[in-house]
Formats: sequence, structure tokens, C-alpha cells
Amino acid sequence: MDIQNTQSQMRKGVLEFCILSIIRQGEVYPSDIVDKMKGANLHILEGTLYPLLTRLKNAGYLTYRWVESNSGPPRKYFLMTDAGLQFYGELERTWKELADAVQTLTSTNGNIEVPEEIPNNNQ
Repeated sequence: MDIQNTQSQMRKGVLEFCILSIIRQGEVYPSDIVDKMKGANLHILEGTLYPLLTRLKNAGYLTYRWVESNSGPPRKYFLMTDAGLQFYGELERTWKELADAVQTLTSTNGNIEVPEEIPNNNQ
């Protein structure tokens, strides 16, 4: 089994939530999202980010505005819509449930009860 593939799949699973977490903090330019993700050791390429931003915008969770730039073309800044904030809240609840479940399962002090072996009465 390829550990790098598994790690990649785990990161992809939280990518949308992490990106929305950044945008929820306020209006943001895509390269700033890349930088913040990189700072959290979650590397993402702009070629991965832009299609995701477009999908979230088309779903009504994001909007954007153009801002003139002193050095080049205008920049597109993204922000969350009210529907996006509601969607984020649902993702956040799901994340907390998932993180708690994983913590319980991976904790060495977890109190998971393992059923005792059931005696075989057919002997």
C-alpha cells in the first residue's frame, strides 16, 4: 500500500474545509490562501485551488470582487456569502465530530469496549 497516496487522500478530504476556514476570516486573494495553507504545512497548488473556488462560487457559497492592482491586472478577492457561512457551520460540526471520533479511536487511553469472546455452546 502506498502511504503517499493515503496521505494525499486524507489531505484532500479536509481541503475544502480548510480553504473555507481561511475565507471565513475575511476577504482573501487566492495566493494568500496558498500562503496560509503552506504556513500550516498543507501545501496546495493554484491549479488545485482555482477550480475549487469556482465550484464553491457556483454553489453560492462564495462571491468575489475585483480590486485594481498597482502592479498588473486587477485581482479577484473572495469572500463568503450567508449561504457559505451556513455551509461552513455544517462542515465545522462535521469536522468536530470526525476529529473527536478519530481521537477516541487513536487515543491510547480510549475507553473503547471490546466485546469479550462469546463462548461456543455447540461443543
